[in-house]
Amino acid sequence: MNILIVEDDKSTAEFIGAGFRQAGYAVSIAQSGHEGYFKAKNESYDLAIIDVMLPGMSGFEIIKRLRQEHVMLPIIILSARNEEENKVHGLECGADDYQTKPFSLTELLARANAQIRRASAVADPVELQIADLKMDLVSRKVFRGDQKILLQPLEFQLLEFLMRNKGRVVSRTTIMEHVWEYNFDPHTNVVDSRICHLRDKIDKNFEPKLLKTIRGFGYVMEEP
Repeated sequence: MNILIVEDDKSTAEFIGAGFRQAGYAVSIAQSGHEGYFKAKNESYDLAIIDVMLPGMSGFEIIKRLRQEHVMLPIIILSARNEEENKVHGLECGADDYQTKPFSLTELLARANAQIRRASAVADPVELQIADLKMDLVSRKVFRGDQKILLQPLEFQLLEFLMRNKGRVVSRTTIMEHVWEYNFDPHTNVVDSRICHLRDKIDKNFEPKLLKTIRGFGYVMEEP
């Protein structure tokens, strides 16, 4: 599981991050509103914990913009303000839960787990499709138009992850955490190598090209 923490207080962010890492989560930290918004919009997370008072853009504004752009990851607001109107405003912006400071890390973990369970309870699709690329998640077959694409198990997992994140740029680190489920040296080329093999199978002899490299950021599957 991959958690985004948007918190400008370094000690608070590190405290939360250490607790979630100890519980088995991969953690990414953003310390400004703009950085948090960019990460939440363009990378893949299972949950975001967002402080309200942030430099550049408030937590409320981050959530409102994400929901307007149909980014539906679970979000918990973290705030020192416990007035009812602030809680109501946060939930109306699109947050799923509201945790006031000071807080118990055990309670925050429990709230996070509950939100992730609730989100994962939504029925999974049985088929993914981008343009004429189709993936049947039941039979585990992939077609580009009428042509069957033979994939190795890891290639299937990689393609599934990219297709589930259609239109979103996913970083190499995020791919490692979600597809391989453990961390490599960040300078390794294992992701680039697998992407290259996958691109040869699903894009090389077809139009339009669907798997794109976003230099300096990662990869994205999208229709032209």
